[in-house]
Formats: sequence, C-alpha cells, structure tokens
Amino acid sequence: MTRGATRKDKSLEERLAEAAGGDDRYVLRLYVTGQTPRSLRAIQNIKRICDEHLSGRYDLEVIDIYQRPSLAKGEKIIAAPTLVKSLPAPIRRFVGDLSDSEKILFGLDLVPKDRD
Repeated sequence: MTRGATRKDKSLEERLAEAAGGDDRYVLRLYVTGQTPRSLRAIQNIKRICDEHLSGRYDLEVIDIYQRPSLAKGEKIIAAPTLVKSLPAPIRRFVGDLSDSEKILFGLDLVPKDRD
C-alpha cells in the first residue's frame, strides 16, 4: 500500500494487482454433478477467475461426484457445485455457480472486504 493511502483509497483493480504479486499457490477442487448447466457455469466461472487473478499460481481439479463419489464423501460435500480451497490456509468452501466474482475473490483472500 502506498504511504498514507487507506484501503478505501485503492481501486479494486489496484488491490487485485497487489494480490496477484503474491507467491502463494492455490489448490482448488470444484465438485460438480455431471454436465448440468449449473455445473458448466461453475467450471467456466472459476476458470475465468483463476486465469484473470491467479495466472500460473493455481491447481484446479474438477471432480464429477457421479463418477468419483468417494472423493465427495471424503470432503463431506452435501451440495454441488462446491469449490474447496485447500491452500493457502484456511480451507474455504463456496457453494453455487460461482457467478458472484467479488464474493469469490474476497473468499479466496484476493481482495480485502471494504469496511464502511
């Protein structure tokens, strides 16, 4: 952060650029249910977010719980699509089609939430 600037003074783009400079590797698993429209949207949304904000710093595994139910059971997945961020800590889960990019970026610790 520049001297004297507050979090509120920085634009979303500036905060994302700072976060992109980090060297943390993100390990993500997206649990989906086949090729449903919602599953396909979730895959598309997380790939876009990762390509734009984590380029070269992420591992994404898409798991179809119909084909690999034991993995979903092991992670205690009760709804799909569900994204699980294993690294960097803490572990976080996101349920849905991941269309709320700002919420996902905040949850991945890529953008600090502004406090009004």
